[in-house]
Amino acid sequence: MIGFGIDAVQAEYVAEIKLRNINKEYILKRVKEEEALRSEIEDLEDLVGSPKRIRQVIIGELREVKKKYAQPRLTTIVYGHELPEEEEADETPDYPVHVFLSREGYFKKITPQSLRMADTQKYKEEDGPSQSFETTNRAEVMFFTNRQQVYKCRLSDFDDTKASALGDYLPTKLGMDSEESVVRMVLPGDYSGWLLFFFANGKAARVELKSYATTSNRRRLTGAYSDKSPLVTLLPLTEEREVVLTTTERRSLVVNTALLSPKTTRSTQGVQVMTLKPKYQVAEVCFLEDSPITNLSRYRCRSLPAAGAVLKEEDGGQMRLL
Repeated sequence: MIGFGIDAVQAEYVAEIKLRNINKEYILKRVKEEEALRSEIEDLEDLVGSPKRIRQVIIGELREVKKKYAQPRLTTIVYGHELPEEEEADETPDYPVHVFLSREGYFKKITPQSLRMADTQKYKEEDGPSQSFETTNRAEVMFFTNRQQVYKCRLSDFDDTKASALGDYLPTKLGMDSEESVVRMVLPGDYSGWLLFFFANGKAARVELKSYATTSNRRRLTGAYSDKSPLVTLLPLTEEREVVLTTTERRSLVVNTALLSPKTTRSTQGVQVMTLKPKYQVAEVCFLEDSPITNLSRYRCRSLPAAGAVLKEEDGGQMRLL
């Protein structure tokens, strides 16, 4: 029994020694781990507060990545704004059409077949033809108004009709403002060329047609041209030509469009083309081939502005001015 008792004591003592050693070793390890964590936290806080160290870390990591994974790129990076826009297929039927605009703002789109059957256009009393073109159903059209606005749409937006019909009344069809009316119809095509705006005060503006091109489906553009003086007319231009300006004083001036510098701003006031006496203004403008003038040297100018010359009878001096 005594021997067993000694063995038991000795066993308990040995067990206590191991337990104490284990607890001490565990505590020491935990203390070292805590010190390591504190040191790491202090280092990270220093890193966060040092842009220079952050750059160095990033550079070092990138170098390691390059060293480990450096291989030629098999693909290229393409950003969203660099992707080509896929155009939706236009399923609108395309075919030849004739378009007609009346002085009062009635618009008609007629196929050649229908026009051959009856080509006598119907108009309201005191109304009449203003413009007409041959084009296609998918073509874009612009209607300039007396409120310095332009309405853009496609001819396919209008129903085919007949010569015997009045057509669509544009102020209603396009939702124009009160007392707003159409002054000119333009087929822009690919938006190359220019528009010539002639004003009552003798000024003219040559605006690039591409200034009216839009990427979105905007139906109405404001500030289509200057509002500083009443618009006499606007003429599309694809190549240099000569135009004739006639005033209420019955003076005319022949101007080559090359003298007019192009502008990109739609609302530009333009340049002074014709000098006017008080109480007179420009009343008519047209291309030379549409004018009755024959004595060109009398009215042609070499520099701007110019006063022009009084119309002789043989050059249309008796024509009625609006």
